[in-house]
Amino acid sequence: MFTHEDLSTLQARSLKLQGWIRQQTFSPEMEKTLRRFSSWEVSELIFRINQSTFRGKLAADPSLPAGEVEPDGRQRWFSLDEVNELRRKLKINKRSLMPQRPAGKRAVRAAIANFKGGAGKSTVALHFAHAAALDGYRVLLVDFDPQATLSHSMGLTDVSEEQTVWGIMARDLIHETDRMNAGPTGAESGTALPRRSLPSTITELGLGDLRIPDFIKPTSWPTIDIVPSCANAAFVEFASAQYRHLNPEWSFFAAVSRYLDQIPDDSYDLILFDCPPAIGYQSMNAVFAADVLYVPSGPGYWEYDSTTSFIGQLSEALEDLSVGFGGLPMGKIALPKAFYDVRFLLTRFEPGNELHRAMQSAFGKVFGEHLAEHPVEMTRAVEQSGRFLSSVYEMDYREMTRETWRRARSTFDQAYEEFRDVLIGAWDQMEDDA
Repeated sequence: MFTHEDLSTLQARSLKLQGWIRQQTFSPEMEKTLRRFSSWEVSELIFRINQSTFRGKLAADPSLPAGEVEPDGRQRWFSLDEVNELRRKLKINKRSLMPQRPAGKRAVRAAIANFKGGAGKSTVALHFAHAAALDGYRVLLVDFDPQATLSHSMGLTDVSEEQTVWGIMARDLIHETDRMNAGPTGAESGTALPRRSLPSTITELGLGDLRIPDFIKPTSWPTIDIVPSCANAAFVEFASAQYRHLNPEWSFFAAVSRYLDQIPDDSYDLILFDCPPAIGYQSMNAVFAADVLYVPSGPGYWEYDSTTSFIGQLSEALEDLSVGFGGLPMGKIALPKAFYDVRFLLTRFEPGNELHRAMQSAFGKVFGEHLAEHPVEMTRAVEQSGRFLSSVYEMDYREMTRETWRRARSTFDQAYEEFRDVLIGAWDQMEDDA
């Protein structure tokens, strides 16, 4: 027989092993660091220009970052900060290397969601974030999943639950309750309640006094920040149910959206959500706040079946919210909830697998133009990236054959380029100063 004490013992044993794994994965200081990028990568894969053109630009302008030169002098290696400085200063045939980003509009918010575990949500979110950063965009990640795979992959391992999505939701409950009570009908309605009636687990932590930046943590990527998650944040589902009972008028699903509304529009270009494998309080906050919904799915029948169930249950949940909370202030996102775009992305795809190709055809017949054209292929390098908590973009191509690395990078490059087109389409539809 196993009790909670046995489970606690197993967790303690696992935590000891976690420390060893981190030492193998990260630096000796147990901190994740970002590698440098070769002049070959910078020119051909990031800026998409000829290597000789790039070298000529560097030689003609000594004020440009020169990177670090290999001992044999054959290759230069640049930090991401240097890459971005080059991007700002260089012009190729009078063309700027800065990414497309309309002025006066807020960041596009994209949710990577499906309640099928193992669908590749965290892998897709990680690679899209890194690809966007290499493309010159500023990215904020929000990890809604208590498994915290995305947070760990970004190098964050020591996270307290009050600085996760749970803390954002609890802070929002305090502020919304105060707002309702301050309103002209708060005391008369009988539904709003004084702050002292909220549980001490919230009020005594000082969450109501936390500032917007207090939830955002830097990462080893200089243009990627994250609102991290941790295992202790799993109790948000139970806590949120209690909070809703205490204040039935609290629009719990809009808590994260209201939080993001307070971030200045020009702070980030892309805000990317990694959702848990369930429809619950956290995932509903993610999909409500999102402008774009990306649904990853493996190429099997059971995954297709699960994806079908997911969009059906999500549809019902969003409809229920529209009926139950219509008329309440929601910030920049309105009810009924509408996405600028919805896409389905096949993951772990093997082009030589007849079943996978058949399922790709089936997905295409059902979802039509909403199915991403380029699936994420399963390659050896992609498999290794998941094992070592790194994206293909972080892996050094010298650690394997260049062809193996390029094939893995190519599959994510193609998927990201479609994703970027969706983001630009969302910006086109977004109202100015929304």
